[in-house]
Amino acid sequence: MRTCQCPTCQGPGAHPDKLLHHRINLFLDRLDEQQRRWYVAIESMKAGYGGDTLLSQITGLNAETIRRGRQELEAELAGRPTDHVRAAGGGRPTAGKKR
Repeated sequence: MRTCQCPTCQGPGAHPDKLLHHRINLFLDRLDEQQRRWYVAIESMKAGYGGDTLLSQITGLNAETIRRGRQELEAELAGRPTDHVRAAGGGRPTAGKKR
């Protein structure tokens, strides 16, 4: 599990956000890649201005990945597969058969 790198969690002493950030990262460990992207995008929208940067520090996701998640949500997840994680053609090509 990832450790939050935000200034609050890196500072000394106890802070209520430290537990929240720990639980966010714990939850993210249980999600697949697109669910992770969408959840962090929602949290970023709730945070407002600077949310992408803050959530990037908390979760370790790239800010561009968070923006992509927000764009997918704004498009109502149009074109995203419902029965599997990757879109058609995603992933490694199949290996050729050995003789």
